[in-house]
Amino acid sequence: MGVRIRATGTSNTTDTYSIVEHSGRAARQSLERAGIRPDQVGVLINTGIFRDSNTVEPAVAALIQKAAGIGLDYTRTDPRTFSFDLMNGAVGVVNAVQVASSVLATGGTDHVLIVAGDTHPSLTRSAADAEFPYATAGAALLLDKVDGPEGFGPVHIATAPGGPAGQAYVDTATMGTAGRGLMTVERDADFEDQILAVAGDVARAALAGATDARVALIASTPSAHFPKRLADALGIDQDAVRTPDLTDGDPHTAALPLAYDRAVGAGTLDGYTHVLFVAAGAGPSAAATLYRLPAGTTA
Repeated sequence: MGVRIRATGTSNTTDTYSIVEHSGRAARQSLERAGIRPDQVGVLINTGIFRDSNTVEPAVAALIQKAAGIGLDYTRTDPRTFSFDLMNGAVGVVNAVQVASSVLATGGTDHVLIVAGDTHPSLTRSAADAEFPYATAGAALLLDKVDGPEGFGPVHIATAPGGPAGQAYVDTATMGTAGRGLMTVERDADFEDQILAVAGDVARAALAGATDARVALIASTPSAHFPKRLADALGIDQDAVRTPDLTDGDPHTAALPLAYDRAVGAGTLDGYTHVLFVAAGAGPSAAATLYRLPAGTTA
């Protein structure tokens, strides 16, 4: 049994800056593309970090589930959908793939929906937020089981010693009553170098043995040039790098599904047999998995 991407969904319009709304829209789009009813989703995993008004409770996954129209009725015979937040920064989507694969292997559900995305907690993109490095965008991956060799390979995970290369927090001592709309983000001067090293380690582990594969690379985007730096480190041709639209900044947790959706929609994965997904974040930590493309892949 393999686990494949059945469909994707994205949302990054400027009519709202609510990540709950964007993630809900992306989730609905993925279900529509796959022809799957909301009640067929057994598990929803949210990997987003920066959320509306710095919401702590309830779990944002539950709010996204409601926005997506999943499990709105709750009678005795209705199917149940379990949703939860899985927060590990930019690495979260690949962690969620690993969890989803285990869930699907049990046979408890036929579909797991992963949603990702971040926004400024003020729900605006004003001049005061100009230094906030993350774009507002939501994305979704609908996963299911498939017979045959296609789908995700093992997930390789690593964390470098020495503590985080960056951090984000609400400084309650200075923000006062404005804390729900503010966030402090700090990064070491060599942030990218630190996460590049650990990203290279897990990527090489994921590629081991794939000597005949024609591999496209999709990686985290702390900067526009990070995926290309990683490709150089791995000896992958620059033409094989696929990225999301970075016009508005780093999509952070949504970077991988956004890039995959864009590549599939544009047909730029034609001729490749695999996609190497590499997520890297402030840990400094990284996770990678090699995805074997199904024949006739569509968004």
